[in-house]
Amino acid sequence: MSVSIQTTIRVRYAETDMMGVVHHATYPVWFEVGRTDLMRELGLPYTEIEARGYYLMLSGLNVEYRRAARYDDELTVTTQISAIRSRTVTFIYQVLRGEELVATGETRHITTDKQYRPARMPEDVLKALGG
Repeated sequence: MSVSIQTTIRVRYAETDMMGVVHHATYPVWFEVGRTDLMRELGLPYTEIEARGYYLMLSGLNVEYRRAARYDDELTVTTQISAIRSRTVTFIYQVLRGEELVATGETRHITTDKQYRPARMPEDVLKALGG
């Protein structure tokens, strides 16, 4: 549907568990890195959206773990927008080690105002996101 961006991540020791495998809670953090890079690439850094009085609050998260990632692996997080509506946006993610699929995921976000009430995205933001 839209532009995708690739973000390179090198697994840090602190992101692994006692088994030497990346802890499951790390993947949403990597998704955020990819999402932030994509928003910046689209000319919509989160700081600008928030300065305009809006938040893109997380309303849903899904991660499917396919293979174990380990310390010092170089991974590529591919991020793109899969759905956009006047108040919501959905991002999808793929985490690859070379050609090997490590994980996939999805985050859903609802636009709110500064009082956390659902709000319609400004038209220029909606257009920039591909809506």
